[in-house]
Amino acid sequence: MTFNDDSRLEGGKVTRRGPGRGTAIGGGAVGIGAIVVFLVFQFTGVDVSGLVDGGGGTTQIQQEGDSVDAASECRTGRDANAKVECRMEGAAESLDAYWSAESRQLGITYTTPGFVLFTGSTDTGCGQASASTGPFYCPPDRSIFLDTAFYDDLQSRYGSSGGPLAQMYVVAHEWGHHVQQLQGAFASTNRSGTGASSGSVRVELQADCYAGAWVGDAANTKDADGETFFEPVTRAEIDDALSAASAVGDDSIQQRSSGRVDPDSFTHGTSEQRQDWFLRGYQRGATSCDTFSVPGSSL
Repeated sequence: MTFNDDSRLEGGKVTRRGPGRGTAIGGGAVGIGAIVVFLVFQFTGVDVSGLVDGGGGTTQIQQEGDSVDAASECRTGRDANAKVECRMEGAAESLDAYWSAESRQLGITYTTPGFVLFTGSTDTGCGQASASTGPFYCPPDRSIFLDTAFYDDLQSRYGSSGGPLAQMYVVAHEWGHHVQQLQGAFASTNRSGTGASSGSVRVELQADCYAGAWVGDAANTKDADGETFFEPVTRAEIDDALSAASAVGDDSIQQRSSGRVDPDSFTHGTSEQRQDWFLRGYQRGATSCDTFSVPGSSL
């Protein structure tokens, strides 16, 4: 999507963290990056599952570098159109405005998640994060972690068009996980299993639906001055988001990684499912995103 050049960014929603030290154990991270970690084990036998153990507890032994406002020089939508860090701040401000209002429809008390940009690696309550593990939401920290280098991988390795809305879809998906945390979906869902109709797949497809719901309303969300954050979304921009959803489908990644597809190991849903649930949210809103009450054949 294209930001309205005249919209105002207040800042403060996104921080940049300096290099972390120490370790963190446990946590149960979820998100687009988690599928990459799982597939490394599935197809290479290398266990890097410390980031996505599926549990809820965490033991932290860490000292982080300083966190600073990542968007201190981002003032307007024009800045968001030009710079990726400003785009992340603009998306966060719009998402925050959307969910502050939409949460009443879902019957939850909304709080803003943390949103941390880092370079290389950093420690979190869910384990050590790096660009190779991709973006994720860490429930113990109630924060999104993202190295923007992942956007290069999204385009070059996973085949996404890599445009602005493809990038913001990633953020909106992880923001959706925060909403699920507030709803209690993580506590009530078994996310340790795999398979085409598993709880983990249902969690991920709902987050895709929530991302679509935000996009469907994004042209209506307004900054503190009453200016809309975005210009009306175009079909080409929707295709941009769909390309990202398709790129991180279980079947798509498995086919590229090993030349075979194993539905029994699915954790996020197929490319088609991820696109379908994104579009459902886009067309019908967040209240249409109950992936837990539908039979597996309807996912």
